Amino acid sequence: MEIGFGAGEHLTAMARAHPEVGFIGCEPFINGVARLLGFIDQYQLDNVRIVDGDAALLLDKLPDASIDRAFLLFPDPWPKRRHHKRRFVRPSNIAAMARVLADGARWRMATDDAGYCRWMLAHLADHPEFEWLVRRPSDWRCRPEDWPPTRYEGKALAEGRAPAYLGFQRRSRQVTADAANGLIKGGEAHI
Repeated sequence: MEIGFGAGEHLTAMARAHPEVGFIGCEPFINGVARLLGFIDQYQLDNVRIVDGDAALLLDKLPDASIDRAFLLFPDPWPKRRHHKRRFVRPSNIAAMARVLADGARWRMATDDAGYCRWMLAHLADHPEFEWLVRRPSDWRCRPEDWPPTRYEGKALAEGRAPAYLGFQRRSRQVTADAANGLIKGGEAHI
């Protein structure tokens, strides 16, 4: 699932590389939807479905643990404080993503806005249902090889802005439940 796929270049590359996987792309802007439809036709992709609207509305309709990977790449940072409520990364959407992501599923995010990067990390780095997949600086400073570039990434780099590539993994529901019930402390089970 890609949230706000822009012109669809990342989604197209992923769908072409993995024809056995079904992809859902959500985009509220008609120009982006039209571009992706052009790619679908050009490459005869039959594994892409499009939601032409707000991804949050789709999340409410998806079954629990039904998504194996999600992408939020270079979203509008809504930098003004009064607009922060429009950011996709917010408690209600994080809870919805935790519900629809399968155990072990990855949620990849990228931004070239330092403020939004801090916002994402503040909301997700210590979240009980997500693990931040970072072990060294290159884990968030360099785009992983299996992560196709986007037009917005190219624009950011051309303008001298350094993107951050954040990867989170949905923790096991059992481990999360055990931790909430006090059965896991310091990484060890206490039964």
